[in-house]
Amino acid sequence: MSKKAGMLWGGAAILSVIVTMLIFLPASWLALLLEKQTSGRLSLGDVQGSFWRGSAFVGVASGINGPVTPLFPGRFSWHISPMMILGQLEVGLENPAVLSQAVKLSGNLGQWHVTAASLSLPPERLEGLGAPLNTIGPSGQVRLSWHALEFTRYEAKLDINGKMQLELDDMGSRLSSIKPLGSYRLVFDWHGQIADVALSSLKGPMLLNGKGSLNAGRFQFSGTAQAEVGQKEKLANLLNLLGQRRKDGDKDVIALEFK
Repeated sequence: MSKKAGMLWGGAAILSVIVTMLIFLPASWLALLLEKQTSGRLSLGDVQGSFWRGSAFVGVASGINGPVTPLFPGRFSWHISPMMILGQLEVGLENPAVLSQAVKLSGNLGQWHVTAASLSLPPERLEGLGAPLNTIGPSGQVRLSWHALEFTRYEAKLDINGKMQLELDDMGSRLSSIKPLGSYRLVFDWHGQIADVALSSLKGPMLLNGKGSLNAGRFQFSGTAQAEVGQKEKLANLLNLLGQRRKDGDKDVIALEFK
């Protein structure tokens, strides 16, 4: 065998080993990716299958090599096309317990599209994410929905284009004996790295409204909190915890300011 032919056979053997390793990547690699992207706050538990096709529950990591506490009901199952090796993304994600429908992701490593769906978030389990949720002690029904979203990655930045909506129905808190406090809608209109944020009340007795923005992780917001007519005394203590009291015309409101 000539030297050139030997090099070709050697290169083919190395390539075969690399492809085989990629094909049999363990599903635990996805857990490592999730932990990295969430700075260790989220991880996967009871991981089964492979990187390309498997299932797990999404949970809150409790320290290095610590147990993972489930954050959502049910298990998330995924399938990833091996075409990812060539830079093409075709990903499917399912969990009938919390997702309204299967979510599909398609595109390439620099730009991808995510199909519309909604995700139910059990507020009691969100306390595991830490402050301030573990202090508020939320209860009620929370659902995050989104229209089709476009993601574009360049350098170390990620652009998002599309709308997301967080619906909070019949919300309560361990800080207040009044349940429910109200129902609210929080809308995020993403354009690049900036999201315009709008908060509105659907019903009381505590009314929250305001507008703001989310810019590269920095949250700015200006709004008000107030009690419905006849509920002022019952909500006085809770409202005083939220911000400074001020006059808005002939009404007493609490200023909600985050800068």
